[in-house]
Amino acid sequence: MVQIIQATNINLYELERKFGLQLSEDEQFFREWVDDLPELTELEKQQLDRVKASYFNLAKRPMLESIVKMVVLSPLLDMAGLYLSPFSITAEEEVQISAEDDGTIIRGRIDVLVVQNQLWILIIESKRAGFSLEEVIPQALAYMLANPELNQPTFGMVTNGSHFIFIKLVKQDTPQYALSSEFSLRRPGNELYSVLSILKRLTQLLGA
Repeated sequence: MVQIIQATNINLYELERKFGLQLSEDEQFFREWVDDLPELTELEKQQLDRVKASYFNLAKRPMLESIVKMVVLSPLLDMAGLYLSPFSITAEEEVQISAEDDGTIIRGRIDVLVVQNQLWILIIESKRAGFSLEEVIPQALAYMLANPELNQPTFGMVTNGSHFIFIKLVKQDTPQYALSSEFSLRRPGNELYSVLSILKRLTQLLGA
């Protein structure tokens, strides 16, 4: 009997058991969020300071996911160049992935999917302010596993507006993934600088 699970309800244990997903322990597996990050201009830093200030002003009241996308995510994607050719973006893309052994089907909708020449390259999941990123990482990984491309890595980012984590998944024989450190607007300074630098680095790599 086919079992249908919504991606919002999946957990890492189920992804490991049903799809063979493994966390990579290799420090070299996910260097894209560390190495050769571009320097930001003073204008970019000023824009990100404004984004941070806008977030904290609006966070004084309950902030829905749609506001997080508008206030934080959209400026980041724009400044990273992901609205420009050769990239295209779709929202609420419906996907499903099947586990061959037990007939389980995971279904959901990707918040933001960045595509280049029909290839999925970046999956972004955003949640309302205050939502734990630990809860959304399995959902993002499920969507990344649904990528039909087997021969290149897929990158992901999860955010609740104030916290950000990047993900890398390589499928091939055994699907493996790794996570970046968590970036937080709650820390001194502005960690949006690092988030944008990583997005710009991925744009360079994936658009080449």
